[in-house]
Amino acid sequence: MAQNTAAERHRHDTREAVLFGGVYGAVLASSIVAALTQYGHSSRGDRRYDALWLLVTALASALAHGYAHYIAERGPHRRWDVLRTLADEWPLVAAVLPTVVVLAGAGWGWWPAKSVEYPAFALNIALLFVLGLLTARWSHRSWGRAVLLGLVDALLGVVVVVANALIK
Repeated sequence: MAQNTAAERHRHDTREAVLFGGVYGAVLASSIVAALTQYGHSSRGDRRYDALWLLVTALASALAHGYAHYIAERGPHRRWDVLRTLADEWPLVAAVLPTVVVLAGAGWGWWPAKSVEYPAFALNIALLFVLGLLTARWSHRSWGRAVLLGLVDALLGVVVVVANALIK
């Protein structure tokens, strides 16, 4: 019976990490795109640079977040726990990859490089909506309530991104 509890806890922790990393990554991606396009640079080369910068920022954020978790849980650790803790931050990096593809695609000429931030924002807002919807459904909310909560989560994400853009 103790194994089921540990397995359930791990599943819960994994679900929480995916949701946290997804939300954090979507907001990070939107904020970085807003900051990088604020000055009107929109050439193909700029967009390739933006894609690389976003990926590096996501990796650095995941590393910092994983390291902070490792330090905060200052208990006895096994030899590879630090690597496992860092690897657990993969959802944050995965959540920025669609935006990296949008920016890189503009940089490679797959679509126009100008105003590519709008599809990137829409993509991240949709991701926030889906994550909010999934969370609500996993909490056994009705579909109507889950859709409403997903919309509220997406709106909160927009507020955070706009606030980040205004601050920078």
